[in-house]
Formats: sequence, structure tokens, C-alpha cells
Amino acid sequence: MLRVYFTAEDLARVRVASGPDFLWEISNSVQTLQRRDGARVFGQWRRWARPRLSDSCRLLSPLLPPHGCSPDFLTPTHGAGETLHAAVDTLVRTPRPRLRTDLTRVAASRPLPGWTEALAQGDTDALRRLGRALHTYHLEALAPFWPRIHAQIDADRILRLHSLLDGGTDGLLAGLGPQLRWCPPVLEADYPVDQELRLDGRGLTLQPSFFCWPTPVTLADGELPPVLVYPIDHAADWTGPASRPTPPGLPGEGALGPLIGQTRAAVLKAARTGASTVELARLLAVTHPAISQHVKVLRAAGLLTTVRGAGRSLHVATAEGRALLRGCGP
Repeated sequence: MLRVYFTAEDLARVRVASGPDFLWEISNSVQTLQRRDGARVFGQWRRWARPRLSDSCRLLSPLLPPHGCSPDFLTPTHGAGETLHAAVDTLVRTPRPRLRTDLTRVAASRPLPGWTEALAQGDTDALRRLGRALHTYHLEALAPFWPRIHAQIDADRILRLHSLLDGGTDGLLAGLGPQLRWCPPVLEADYPVDQELRLDGRGLTLQPSFFCWPTPVTLADGELPPVLVYPIDHAADWTGPASRPTPPGLPGEGALGPLIGQTRAAVLKAARTGASTVELARLLAVTHPAISQHVKVLRAAGLLTTVRGAGRSLHVATAEGRALLRGCGP
């Protein structure tokens, strides 16, 4: 069980991360790749990814096992920026004391490969090798699906915004389930070990993660800036062809062809900030079955995604959908 203790000041300093975190997605996906559960959601991706991976995964998997602790420095909390390059650059500049502390903690629970001794000493070549492995793994395993990953996390953020607007911070924290339970002033989470995180006025960053599975994750060192990474909901067929969005500006034939029409454009426009089927039907004066059909076509084209949680389903325009709207004018 993980217990996160809030003060009144912490409740005013809760934030949801602005998008996917490259290194958390890499770390979580390497761990998920080695697991056998979650086959409904990740089985097809595992079968697709495993034959395509080079030595990068063999280098990363000892540091990121499917069970047990991992080094905190693999997911830096400051200076990572919004690109993979910036995130890896921050990682390879990790101070030697942090490297040594994290790897010593991990080595106490399981053997590590010999090359990690040089890593613990801050060896430049070892750090660069790790950085190259992270870049390569992302290119091979995640990049083909990154637009989908980003869209699903964008949709989850909008879901959290609605929870915040409806119920304040209490509503936001209470809506994070089912793995998380808000029992003020403590947020409890299913966790493989007993751990306490006392925020002490530092606030908390909530990081939605596509590959976090099956429980939320936090850093082992409670002195680091607090972050709680939690699983998001996504469709079981997210690896299928319909989930790979068509680049904006290339309508042509295929899934984007049926988009011509005022009602469907209005659905997409209304979904920029998230809307349920009921809300769309009421706003556009269209029947629920008609809205569902429009949503189905937009989702197949990669222009809209649906996220479920906190007792509601929201249809949200993806980055590609928003780009199409911008290209078509007001």
C-alpha cells in the first residue's frame, strides 16, 4: 500500500502534468514489456515490439525489471523539458552521488550487470551508452504509436479538468481510481510494497502514463520532488491500423473521406475541450445514435479519442483533429 499524506498547502499545489513524460513512458513500457498480465491491453503491442527490439532493451531491462524497485535517476524530475533529447540530456548529467545512491539501493534487492559499476561512478561512456539505448528503444518500440499515446494522455488531462471543475481538488483526487482511493487527507494506492510519501507543503505532480501498469508508481526517494504516475484508460485495440492517425492535411481517400459534413465538423469542434455523447447530442440537437456514429468515424480517422473514468466518458479531439480544425478556419 502506498499512502500519500497531504496538508492544506499541498491541496492547493496539486497539478496534472502537461503531457506524456518520455522517460516515464520508456521506463513503464520496458517493465510492461516483460510482464505477462495485461494481455488484453498490451498483448498485441508486446508481440509487435519484441521481434523489433535491438540490444537497447537488453541494456535497459536489468535496470527496469517487471517487479521491484528501479533507479530514480531514470526519470528525472527537473530539467527534462518537452523533448526526448532534452530528457536524455538531463539524465546523462545526473550527479554521481545520485547514481551511486540509486544503484546501491537497487543492487541490495537483486544482482545488476557489471557495466552498472561504471555507471554508478558517473563514467561518461556508460552514461552515453545508456542515453543511446533510451533513444533507440523509443524509436523502435514507442515512436510508431506516440501520436496515439499523446492523444490518450491529452484526453485524460481533460477528464481530470472536468473532475476539478465539478468537485475541486477533492473531486480530482477522488476521480483517479480505481487503483487510487482518496480518504482525506491521505491518498491511498495499491502498491507492491508499503511506502509513505509525506508531501509537507511541496505539492504533488500527477503524471498520467499510457504504459503504467497495473498500479501507480512513485519515486523511491521521498526527498525528491513528489510525483505520482498513474495508469490511464485506453482502448484494447490501440495498436490496430485504425488507431494510427492520418497526418493532418492529407484527407484524400480512406477514413477521412466521410468527414465532409457540417454535423461531423461540429462534433469535432465541440470535442476540443471534451464532451460526452449526451452533451454533444444536446448541443447539436442530434440524436444519441447519430452522435455515436459520428464519433465512431472520427475515432477511426484518428481525429478523436474517447476516455472513460470517474463515472463518465468524454470524447476529445486529438492533436491531429485540432490541427485539422485550425487548417479549416474558425
